[in-house]
Amino acid sequence: MLSHLSLSKILFIDIETAPLAYQFSELDDRTQELWSLKTRWVQEREEKSPEEVYERAGIYAEFSKVICASVGYFANVDGERTFRIKSFCGDDEKALLTDLAELFKKFFSRNGTLLCAHNGKEFDFPFLARRYIINGLRLPDVLDLAGKKPWEVSHLDTMDLWKFGDYKHYTSVDLLSHALGIPSPKSDISGADVAKVYHEDHDLERIQTYCEKDVITVARILARFKGSKVLEDKELVVL
Repeated sequence: MLSHLSLSKILFIDIETAPLAYQFSELDDRTQELWSLKTRWVQEREEKSPEEVYERAGIYAEFSKVICASVGYFANVDGERTFRIKSFCGDDEKALLTDLAELFKKFFSRNGTLLCAHNGKEFDFPFLARRYIINGLRLPDVLDLAGKKPWEVSHLDTMDLWKFGDYKHYTSVDLLSHALGIPSPKSDISGADVAKVYHEDHDLERIQTYCEKDVITVARILARFKGSKVLEDKELVVL
């Protein structure tokens, strides 16, 4: 599986997001109205109020922002394989996205390079693209799908690969790594905790650690798909 792909030409990414306003009550009247309209189907299905479903604001690019983006890539250093990890975290989303775009520009200047995430096609990639536009920034080429044919899109999605054509199948990165017997670095928070850790504790270091953990896990999953050597902890290099 994926024998034609070179791990060294894949940039693995994971993002963490947080609502622009922590509580629904902090939104102005117009934004509250638009939130209610945006999430009406969720409210009706679950019989919840706009306030009650606001805990999901972090998945909507119109109501939240990127607070951390971690990337990783395989590289040979003195003949030894390494997996190098770099993170961009902070309150200034525009600066974060600008720095990330510079890394994209360098990495994707080579032919045949790919961007990989778990559930990236449904979340990470479109979320990033929308936030670049909202911030008035130029959309990085790797995220710009306009006019591209499906085979011209340089994206890989480990969840999409695991579906094997089954469009109803959702598998979290934690479940998939567990099913494959892949060790997952320990973290003291989950995705559901990120908004609280950001808005109440402002602990970006914890969020960064959690984000990097997912990048490492996705890299291990893809290496397993390819039948490549297992990525070991001793190969990890945090930049």
